[in-house]
Amino acid sequence: MEIIIIDTDKGQIEYSIVGKGKPVLFLHGGHSNCRENLFFKGFDTNKYQLITPSRPGYGNTPIDDNFTPKKTADLIVSLLNYLKIDKVVLYAISAGGLTSIELTSNYPEKVEKLILASAVSKKWLDKDGQVYKTAKKLFNPKTEKIVWGLIRLFSGIFPKMIANNFYPQFSKNNPHRLEENDIKDLMSTFKYYNSKTGFMSDIDHDVAQGQISKIQCPTLILHSRNDNSVLFEHAEYSNKMIKESKLIGLDNEWGHLLWIGKDSNEPIMKAIEFIEQ
Repeated sequence: MEIIIIDTDKGQIEYSIVGKGKPVLFLHGGHSNCRENLFFKGFDTNKYQLITPSRPGYGNTPIDDNFTPKKTADLIVSLLNYLKIDKVVLYAISAGGLTSIELTSNYPEKVEKLILASAVSKKWLDKDGQVYKTAKKLFNPKTEKIVWGLIRLFSGIFPKMIANNFYPQFSKNNPHRLEENDIKDLMSTFKYYNSKTGFMSDIDHDVAQGQISKIQCPTLILHSRNDNSVLFEHAEYSNKMIKESKLIGLDNEWGHLLWIGKDSNEPIMKAIEFIEQ
């Protein structure tokens, strides 16, 4: 996987690129960046070119004034133009959802198909809610390095303890004995995480009412009914508002993290089948 930083007419952007074939562009979730590859599961890099930009505020993409989903979409289109890619399958994860709505609705010529995986589709967190207030304390730019540094430190020493503590953040299922491979997948994802200025931007993101209903391309919505990070109502809203959409509601073990667990094969294969239709 190659990681590149370029300057576009809309600002600097970092991205990773691997494989050859049909281009699939991933919009990562909160705390992530272009180095994460958990969502690559199932993709044959001899058939697909996988492109992951670091959204503004994450990785080495500065936030500058690209702090809204609309401006982020403009920046990513500049990246596609730089890469001379006419059209992509857009695969949006979690907090990347609102940017995908702006990109697909404003640049329909750029998106062949849209996949919304555990994706935010409307205002995510209530400013008066406990989750929002806790996020502001833990993941602001002054504290996030310490928080993620400690998480990584203890992940190396006590991976089971860290996985058990995080599991309720992702899934509504009752805590239980977690599989070793699942813990390894989670820990390997955490090693890339930093919130930087991106997460503070994400939790305030919103899009104009009705923007989502402008999406015309075929859309697959993959979402767990057990998701404890982005509630299932976001998937139902997407399905209601996007004319050409199909919703697959999942009853998986890991809730928000569709790519972990023995039952992760279903959403992974459903996404590939949708792309290949």
